[in-house]
Amino acid sequence: MIPDLSVLWVIFSVLALAAIVNGLLFRPLGRVMQAREGAVRDARSLATEAERKATAATAEYETQIAAARAEVYRELDATRRAALDHRAELLALTRQEVDETRADAGRRIAASTDAARVALSSDAEFLSQAIVERVLDRKAS
Repeated sequence: MIPDLSVLWVIFSVLALAAIVNGLLFRPLGRVMQAREGAVRDARSLATEAERKATAATAEYETQIAAARAEVYRELDATRRAALDHRAELLALTRQEVDETRADAGRRIAASTDAARVALSSDAEFLSQAIVERVLDRKAS
């Protein structure tokens, strides 16, 4: 028995079709799938690198913020100290002025007191003579 040639044509057609499908469909599909896998791998590595850079940038930003805050606090402290020194200077100046004013007032009071004593002394002498003259109806010597 001789095999039927139609079987050989079928086998030949299937092999030819397999070669055509492999060349036109499976190989390009495999290349596309490999390209996609490579693209996904590259995208993941880029994402990892971007995450690393973002983490580093965040750490640097936080360091700069901390340094800026420290600088602002130093400036505030220096300003506060300067204000306290200025306040102490003003207080000392005010105390000095108050002491000078008090001393001046004390001198004026002492002068007024002395003038009042002199005036009272002379008035007392004058009044005593007036009383003696009135009581005695004559001038006292």
